Amino acid sequence: MATWGSRGLRGSVLEDMINRTNEKYREGALALVQKIPTPITPIKMDKGTSQITLAYFDQKSTVDYIGVAQGVPICFDAKECATDTFSLQNIHDHQVKFMEDFERQEGVAFFLISYTKKDIYYYLRLSDLMPFWKRAHDGGRKSFRYDELDQKWIIPKKRDLFIPYLDMVNQDLAQRQ
Repeated sequence: MATWGSRGLRGSVLEDMINRTNEKYREGALALVQKIPTPITPIKMDKGTSQITLAYFDQKSTVDYIGVAQGVPICFDAKECATDTFSLQNIHDHQVKFMEDFERQEGVAFFLISYTKKDIYYYLRLSDLMPFWKRAHDGGRKSFRYDELDQKWIIPKKRDLFIPYLDMVNQDLAQRQ
């Protein structure tokens, strides 16, 4: 069982930027997307602050965010990558299965990857993940390199939004038609 807190605050800056972006989208009536909390069972608490210091995950989480944008169901998971190589160990079978099921229901599923060294946010469509996923499951490399990705899915920066991922959702939808 995984221990909550064992990975520190990894991803908290990315999560905060996504949450602020989602607030802007909600204020503009463009989307309603929420962070899905991972259920935990507290084991140890700090008596002075009542903060949880040790806990276990109750169940496997599916994705980090789920919601709707202009009537289109969307779900995504946010990942950080400090190098040019993204390890597929950061993505779990149950997440891919959930996203596949989500897309069968006419939703849009993707990964939002923050390449921290490059200061780039990347929109990885589930369909673009699958060749890497299959390669790994067939005994090949268990990662993919940044230079293997299609550069058209780099999320362009905007002055008024932290991570304007809805532009990429629109591009994704247009390509599906």
